[in-house]
Amino acid sequence: MPLRDLLLGLLIVAIWALNIIVIKLGVEELPPLLLTTLRFILVAALLVPFHPVARHQLPFLLLLSMTFGTLHFALLFIGLGQAEAGTGALLVQMGTPFATLLAVIFLGERLNGRRMVGLALSFGGVVILAGGPSLPSPLPMALLLLSALGWAVSQLLIKRGPNIAPMALAGWVALFAIPQVGLGSWWFESGQMEAIGQAGWAGWGAVFYTAVMSSIVAYGLWYGLLRRHPVNRLAPLSLLVPVGAVLLGVILLGEHLNGHILAGGALVIAGVALIVIRFKRRSSVS
Repeated sequence: MPLRDLLLGLLIVAIWALNIIVIKLGVEELPPLLLTTLRFILVAALLVPFHPVARHQLPFLLLLSMTFGTLHFALLFIGLGQAEAGTGALLVQMGTPFATLLAVIFLGERLNGRRMVGLALSFGGVVILAGGPSLPSPLPMALLLLSALGWAVSQLLIKRGPNIAPMALAGWVALFAIPQVGLGSWWFESGQMEAIGQAGWAGWGAVFYTAVMSSIVAYGLWYGLLRRHPVNRLAPLSLLVPVGAVLLGVILLGEHLNGHILAGGALVIAGVALIVIRFKRRSSVS
């Protein structure tokens, strides 16, 4: 990989890792569902006018807004409000093992030995994380794992669905998710107007960063790299995101590393690596 593309990849990793920290800070000033709604409004406003889609694609985008917009993002924001940022970043990585299992069940894909070991390591890492002091209760873990499941279901839908440009998909999914998450905020949260009026740089910065930097800038750069390099070459870079989030949680939020996070996180990342990275055998030269 050329140095320029490698540096772009590392920049994307840094943006996504910092995104976890930004969400954590944002939900301290804005209720999580309200923050998610404001994020979707900004994404839709910036993307939908410039990325039209065909009418027959709208039902698929509406379905995806339920799994990707509401199930994944809304539960991610709620879960990070109650869990440490680093632990949350590690749990969300379980989207890859979930997607692998769903592909086996619904798409008939086969598991080889390497991927089976990867699944075992990933779920073993979650068990270790669950036994540690990082989560105050089982609820945040359940929410973050459901968020990962929402991501996994969404990837299968995208794989089987119509071919839609990434930025168009992001914009229209956000547009359809606005009333869903907004209704959830109205029903389950309170004091939204007061929170909006009192929000400072952390709250509004989170709206901007999660919408513009994470969803538009980082994903735009990532899809550019995908056009120039195979997925297998970029997969190791994506595994650096939870590592960066854990380190940033320690540096910026004062979170503490313990044996459960180190051991469980290492198993989760190793398991995901075995699932997503394809190792090629070198042919011997006689």
